[in-house]
Amino acid sequence: MLRSVHLKSLAVAVTVVLAACGGADAPADEATATAEAPASAPMAEEMAEGALMNPNTVTEEQLMALPGMSAELVAGLMAARPFENMLEVDEVLATALDEAAREELYGHVFLPLDLNNATDVEMKLIPGVGDRMAYEFDEYRPYDAIERFRREMSKYVDEEEVARLEKYVVIH
Repeated sequence: MLRSVHLKSLAVAVTVVLAACGGADAPADEATATAEAPASAPMAEEMAEGALMNPNTVTEEQLMALPGMSAELVAGLMAARPFENMLEVDEVLATALDEAAREELYGHVFLPLDLNNATDVEMKLIPGVGDRMAYEFDEYRPYDAIERFRREMSKYVDEEEVARLEKYVVIH
């Protein structure tokens, strides 16, 4: 797996360098036009409803409409797919975005974490999850159903926050 991550990192670096040097497939004016394109209606609806987009299936157009995204960063994400976990996504995004910008972005695009296998580091990628909440996620493992997650987390946060957190997790 480490080799896979390193190869993906290399692919991202090459893509970013090519894009920066004008060697990308699309002409610069086309890349600029894509960067300035407004969010499509479905994209705006998804963002308004708080639905999370999967980084393995999100389109270039959808990524460009997200906060902090550039044509180079979008190209890097597309080149690094498929992602096995959020740590791989975070590694690509960390090349251009600081922690606060990535946290904002993860409010829109996120690869759901398996509650029974996610590490503390992965859980802390969920916006608003710190040491304490990561500990609570871990304390109640194994989860056999999402209802158990709802019940246990509702001891610490309100129903609205439980519903928000639930968007970031799955149970396998």
